[in-house]
Amino acid sequence: MSSASIDSSASHEPSHEGSSAAAQEPNARPKSRRRKTSHLKLVPETLELREHLKNKCSEVAGRLDKSRLMTKDEMEVIARKLLDDEGLSEGYVGWIMVILSSEFYRDQVAATDPSRRLFLLPHCLKHAEGCPADYDEFGMNCKQCGACSIADFRTIAEDMGYKVLVAEGSPVVMKIIVSGYVDAIVGVACLNVLEKAIDKLLLAGIPCMAVPLLSSDCRNTSVDEAWVSEMIQTRVETPVTKTRSYVHLLRTANDLFGGETFERLTPRSRASQPTNDSDDLLAGIDPIAATETLALDFVRRGGKYSRPFMTLATYDALTGGQATLNQGASALENYSDSILRSAMSIEMFHKASLVHDDIEDDDGYRYGQETMHRKYGLATAINVGDYLIGLGYRMVSREAGVLGADCAADILDCLAGAHTRLSEGQGAELLWRDASDKRLTPLDALKVYALKTSPAFEAALYTGARLAGNVETIEEHIRVYARNIGVAFQILNDLGDWEGDSHNKLQAGGDVLGGRPTLLWALALANLPEPDQARLLSLASPNCSLSDSERISQVSALYRQARVFEQARRLIEKHEQRALEAAAKIDSEPFQRLLLYLVDTVLARSEPTVPTIVSLPASGLLPVVAPG
Repeated sequence: MSSASIDSSASHEPSHEGSSAAAQEPNARPKSRRRKTSHLKLVPETLELREHLKNKCSEVAGRLDKSRLMTKDEMEVIARKLLDDEGLSEGYVGWIMVILSSEFYRDQVAATDPSRRLFLLPHCLKHAEGCPADYDEFGMNCKQCGACSIADFRTIAEDMGYKVLVAEGSPVVMKIIVSGYVDAIVGVACLNVLEKAIDKLLLAGIPCMAVPLLSSDCRNTSVDEAWVSEMIQTRVETPVTKTRSYVHLLRTANDLFGGETFERLTPRSRASQPTNDSDDLLAGIDPIAATETLALDFVRRGGKYSRPFMTLATYDALTGGQATLNQGASALENYSDSILRSAMSIEMFHKASLVHDDIEDDDGYRYGQETMHRKYGLATAINVGDYLIGLGYRMVSREAGVLGADCAADILDCLAGAHTRLSEGQGAELLWRDASDKRLTPLDALKVYALKTSPAFEAALYTGARLAGNVETIEEHIRVYARNIGVAFQILNDLGDWEGDSHNKLQAGGDVLGGRPTLLWALALANLPEPDQARLLSLASPNCSLSDSERISQVSALYRQARVFEQARRLIEKHEQRALEAAAKIDSEPFQRLLLYLVDTVLARSEPTVPTIVSLPASGLLPVVAPG
């Protein structure tokens, strides 16, 4: 496939539909071209202007329907309209979105007991010179020295009962929320960090408030201290409208793999509990029970458990959406063990694929520990992966009496199809990695992505939908949605390999060094002239005499010459739009909302869209834009 044919529908002009009918459609999304956004993260220069805009955000938030989640696009539509009305630069969009989100959730944060709130502070508020604070695994252990405002804020919060964390980044905060320790967050951070928080926290319906730092410098920065003090101390006793939230579903998916719940849902078929305090899991274990012991320990060791969440959330969305309400935890308590085990089965397949992937890539660590094959040997690791596959099928097949034979058979067929397609995609990748000819077309790369990444999304969504009832009218839409979000996710992962994805990559260009086929590689070969193609292919040769850093530097230069990064971003946009179009065809508002939430979170990146501006509502639903 030529580069021209790939890009034929990858860029979109904004739609200009803003009718009231469109404004009430939950599937409505802007079609737009993504672009650089550093100029959208300006902080208003004066306190007077910041106060004025904050008041405007409060007025707007007071007219919004707070019973349902806002999407990131909806927030940006409102932010742009507000700035347009004030005659101000679009450079303040990011700042307005943070303030608007905070005002949207203000009453819900205020109604949360301070003992159930987390107060998050950044390192950069401290004075860089002479700070006596130590660091531990939870962040900075602040001293009461009076040299900066961190201690002052911390004292106020702790006296009220807050849990306080001086650290950076949303992953640790999301883990704290999902673990059930807190129900709301107030925080201080730069706009870059807060933008990521919007992706992970606000879109899940977790009540949050934040005060942006006055600059993004990472040393001796400042903040509107009166705003922070007021935010910490906000309290309200009167009932408030609660926004639908995925937090109960996220917690349930996490809890499936811990404590008594895990032991009940995955009862050990053999007496495989260790009999002593040794760090060796197999000490004192009957050899027959060793595989089960290793497998179950690996499943509960870590991960985001996003696939079980998707299954449970789909089931909830198609059965009334009760789990996203304020009393969602109570609704989830009524889910049968058969439903919970079906959701867990997909995680078993996922964990099996990780064991096998670690073998195939000879990775050294997983979840902070030695990989299975490094610690217990290649043969044992292969066997543990096989065991997890069998366990995944068994967790559904043994529930046929409760689920119904047809339902169980349909889910098992979907899981089997996902399993075989994943193996086909992985097999194609391995054959390419071991081949002497490293040529690859963009079409072949996209085929591998559709096979490797999309089946897990499809299986998780389909299983939840089938548990809820008949899927004939939505099955194909689920398949199209999953294929496109899976491909977009994999392309985004490719970009992360080169563009600073610090959570997953330790070294830029790891896919090139690891010999893995990527769309970026295929696009470069498609776009470069023949001499440069030959140069690129030589850099993948095992006979290449260059150091790893030299190879990466030259591959990077050729990628930039071929403009593969820009083309990859356009392809993400293209597949995202196709996923959204598939979601729009599903006649279920709660399920559409879930699918939009997954797009916003699975494909979260720092390049927001430029949506069409429509009128601010006087009341009711948020303004949104129908897809063109």
